[in-house]
Amino acid sequence: MYEPVLTTQSQLERAWRKLMGPWSYGGHSVWMMLIVDDRPLPQLTEIADAAHPPHPEELDGLAKLLAMLDREVAPGLRVAFLRSRPGKDTITDTDRAWATSLYAAARRASVPCEVVHLATRGVIRPIPADVVGIRQSSA
Repeated sequence: MYEPVLTTQSQLERAWRKLMGPWSYGGHSVWMMLIVDDRPLPQLTEIADAAHPPHPEELDGLAKLLAMLDREVAPGLRVAFLRSRPGKDTITDTDRAWATSLYAAARRASVPCEVVHLATRGVIRPIPADVVGIRQSSA
C-alpha cells in the first residue's frame, strides 16, 4: 500500500506523480486527496466532466462537503486537489479559474488546502495560490 508522508509541496507533487502516472487524459477531471496526520487517506475522489469551472452553487456544495468531511469524518484534515485534462501543460485561464475555485472552497470550509496541481500528458505541475492572485495562509 502506498502511504507517503506529506509535509512539503515537493512530497505532495511526488505523490501526485506516483498516483496519476505519466498517462494522457482523455477528459477533464478534478481529483481530491484528503490528508490526515500528514498521510493521504487511501482513496481519491474524482469530480468527472470538469471542463468548466464550477458555478457558485457547485462551489458552495464543495465547500459544504469539505466542512462536513472535516467535522464528521476526519477532523483536522487537509485537502489537496489536482486538475487533469488533455492538451498541453501550459496553465490556461480555465486551469487558473479551477484553482481559484478550489482554493476558495477550502477557505470557505476552513480546511487547509495544499497547492493545487495540474496534470496533462506526462506532466504534473503546481498552480500555487499566488499564481491565481490568492494570498494563502500556510496549510
